[in-house]
Amino acid sequence: MTAFDDGKDEGALRTIGEVSEALGIRPHVLRYWEQQFPLLKPMKRSGGRRYYRPADVAMVETIDRLVNREGYTLKGAEAVLRAASKSDLDRRKDDRRSGDRRADANQDAAPGVRLVVSEGPDMVEIIAGLKTVRAKLAAALEV
Repeated sequence: MTAFDDGKDEGALRTIGEVSEALGIRPHVLRYWEQQFPLLKPMKRSGGRRYYRPADVAMVETIDRLVNREGYTLKGAEAVLRAASKSDLDRRKDDRRSGDRRADANQDAAPGVRLVVSEGPDMVEIIAGLKTVRAKLAAALEV
């Protein structure tokens, strides 16, 4: 995330001018992105003055990276942001549902793989089957 040199606290609200200057993105572009990306909604106070929260600044940085460095179209960048937002929401729901069982299940997972454990006897069989397949694949790679 961008470090601001304005003397404000890290979590402070920033005006569109402050965000524009810190990120090198013109204010009219930021206003246009607000129209194009429904997930980008800075607070608006009296007189319509915009205040960007740290999460808004992070989203602007992500949009800038996707559009200006990675070559996404605006619609493509919006799809990436929506997918990321949905996966974050799904992960939070899974965390609430699965509680502490998740940490135990992830100890058996391969590096970089997260297991999501849900209730039911079928899941135990499925997980056992997947572990068997993983062991067979590992043995085949060793040959």
